[in-house]
Amino acid sequence: MSYQTAVLLGASGSVGQALLAELVGSSFDHIIVITRRPLTQPLDAKVREVLVPNMSPENLRQVVVDTLTHSDGPAVGFSVLGVGAGTAKLTLEEHRAIDVNLNAAFARGLNDSGKVQHLAFMSAAGADINAKTSGSGAPGLARYARVKGEAEVAVVEQGPSIVSIFRPALIVGSQHTPKLLSVFLQLLAPLTPAKFRPIQTTQIAKAMVAVGQRTPTQGAVYHYPEMLVLIAGIRIT
Repeated sequence: MSYQTAVLLGASGSVGQALLAELVGSSFDHIIVITRRPLTQPLDAKVREVLVPNMSPENLRQVVVDTLTHSDGPAVGFSVLGVGAGTAKLTLEEHRAIDVNLNAAFARGLNDSGKVQHLAFMSAAGADINAKTSGSGAPGLARYARVKGEAEVAVVEQGPSIVSIFRPALIVGSQHTPKLLSVFLQLLAPLTPAKFRPIQTTQIAKAMVAVGQRTPTQGAVYHYPEMLVLIAGIRIT
């Protein structure tokens, strides 16, 4: 089946900006960006912003349903929404409110619209629903992994029938990743287990669009090696 519409949540972040650019250059005819505030960059003619100033879970779900109800044909969902820097300063519930609750609401809205069968969702390497909730919520630690794991479970249980989960490790090109750290870890990449190797924002974007255009037959989890396979154009079923 050929999809014409992409629905994107999280377009204002570093990966979101790369993903939006990749979608504009793809075969998608229409791109709907769901956002709290207008994006600052100029938008292509096939991009339409839908603003949700009060982005509570129920408001977000309803806006997604209403927007897709009035769109033509089926669509594919894309979400890269998540707290960037500063997760260590958040309480567990504050972190969950964005990464889990809003992503679950978006997934639920896609499903409830009846227009979407597939969601491409960005999580993080090490996501683990069984990780401890105590301690710091900083990236790489147990509580961070737990929130990401909860987000994965929520979108799979509440979203469309097919969910493709992307688990990048350190993201090169993100505004939240120090440049010196990016350079250092890229030098160590040959010694790093494959699924934990650094990956560029543009590579994540290309992999997500690739799987979004190919309509997989079932959900799957993609780490660094699998994302490179997607970029190379090899179909994963």
